[in-house]
This record gives sequence, structure tokens and C-alpha cells, in this order.
Amino acid sequence: MSGGVDSSVAAYLLKKQGYDVIGVTMQIWQEEDEFVQEENGGCCGLSAVDDARRVAQMIGIPHYVMNFRKDFKDKVIDYFCEEYLNARTPNPCIACKRYVKWESLLKRCLDIGADYIATGHYSQITKLDNGRYALKCSKTQKKDQTYALYNLTQNQLSKTLMPIGAYTKDEVRQIAEEIGLLVANKPDSQDICFVPDGDYARFMEDFTGKHYPAGDFLDENGKKVGTHNGAVRYTIGQRKGLGPEENLFDRIVYADEVNWIAIPELTAPLRVTARTRYHQTEQAATVYPAGEGQFRLEFDQPQRAPTPGQAVVLYQGDVVLGGGTIVAVE
Repeated sequence: MSGGVDSSVAAYLLKKQGYDVIGVTMQIWQEEDEFVQEENGGCCGLSAVDDARRVAQMIGIPHYVMNFRKDFKDKVIDYFCEEYLNARTPNPCIACKRYVKWESLLKRCLDIGADYIATGHYSQITKLDNGRYALKCSKTQKKDQTYALYNLTQNQLSKTLMPIGAYTKDEVRQIAEEIGLLVANKPDSQDICFVPDGDYARFMEDFTGKHYPAGDFLDENGKKVGTHNGAVRYTIGQRKGLGPEENLFDRIVYADEVNWIAIPELTAPLRVTARTRYHQTEQAATVYPAGEGQFRLEFDQPQRAPTPGQAVVLYQGDVVLGGGTIVAVE
């Protein structure tokens, strides 16, 4: 329970369905200031604990705070900094979901006797005719969160409930208002929870103790076209003043660290739709096997700025086929 309306309503719906529900808030913050977190809409700051506790009390379930600070640092923050330093674009929310919420939290909950973990994500879980658990898109495409969940394993999906995936955001807020939840109109969290002010470069300098100096922007021929405030502040696709837009488009994406969900493996080319960014509209493509744990994806039309380090997620209809991490484009 993050203290937001989605996880609050998820807990209420499950209790209404007859589940024995326990509310858990994950302690992952690294000594941030409570007031900065709240002011910037952080989803996991100290103030979120108070909201979650009050919601749990109102709907009549116990509430606990579990400490995952070390796991979050090791699996999310360190990864985030390392990826930027290696000129890749990280996706810390995906790492958090896979390795903290659905690894550390799930294990802890199963150890204390829970049968499932449940979340307030806008996604649905179904079991296919081939016997595999799969992610399905939520009722509302605008809020769909399957892109960030593609890395979940079969075991994790089999032990997960997502009760609000069949609702729109407006319907979730309406439920919260009808039962008098204090978080009914609480704004959604924004950006990355451990960088609440959005200044990633400043965070990295503070966290790593390193300074990232200013320098020159060079075009593909080595000609100086401008200056920058530290290369770590920029990523592929951040084109303002940096050169022609057409240089950002690629049609072929290579991915590794692949996780198949709806199928056990890819043995032949398949027609799919795909996203290379969280809120991107799915684009038509063909995916090809490219060795163990890898695939090659050819889009029908060139795509703007597919970026090494980011996730590429494949769909067939409203079901997530699988996904991986982009390693190269052409």
C-alpha cells in the first residue's frame, strides 16, 4: 500500500471479495526528507506510510511497514546510476517491480504465510489455454501499466492479484469517494520516487560523489555544434539543438535479458505490436529469434529514438507476449 488511491481501492475490493487482507507499505526511501517527498508527489516517502495506515484502519485491515531499503539501493538506485554512467538509459521502475516488489516483497510475504501479493496496478492476469499465466492490458489504455510489468515470471504471476485492472481510473476514484477514503482525490505519483525533484544529474552527483563536467556536443562528423552541462544529463532522443531529427529514427531493435510470458520461448518469427516507451502507442512489427535470451524486432515503420537500456515490450492483441532490454538499434 503506497498511500495512493489505487492500492487503497485494491485492498478494499479484495476484502469485499472475501480475502483475508493485510496492508503492507514498503520502506525503500534512503533518508529523504518527508516534506520534499510529499510536495513532489513521491509514491514511497515517509508521508505515504501515514496515508496507508489510515486507509487500512478505515477499511478494517492490519497494516505493517517492511524495510526493503538495502534491496532498493542494490537493485534500483545502483543500477540506475550504473546505466547512466555506461551511456544507457535506465528504467528504474521496471527494476523495482521485478526485483523488489515481486522478488523481495513476494518472498517475505510468502514466508509469513500469505498466498498472494496484490497491487494497485492497471493490468490484468489471466491463464491461457497453453497453461501459462499472462498479463493482459487494463480496461483503460490511458493508465495501462503492462509495459512496466513485462519482466514478471510465471511463478510471480501465479501468486499475484491485480483487482483494479478491470476498472478505469475514474471508476477507482469513484469507489474511493463512495466509501469515504481520504485518498480518493490524492494526485498520482510522478517521475522517479527517489528523485522527486526530477534532477537526475544532481542526484547522481550527490549519490556517487562524482562531478560530471561540461563539454562539447559533436555531430556525426566530429564538428562542434554546442555545449552541454555534463553528458549524464542527456539521453538518446533529447534532440533540442543537437542536430537533425531524422538521425533519431531506427527500424530494427535488438534485445537481450528477454522474459517470455505468454509463450515458453520464441522458435519462429511472429507478428506482434510493440512499445519501446511506457506511453507509446503500440507499433506493428515482426519479432525473430536471435539466440538464447535474445530477439531481433523489425518494425514496419521506423521508430523515434529506441534507446539502449530501455525496455521493449511485445504484445499480441491485449496480451503481453514478453519483452527484453534494448541493446542495439539500426
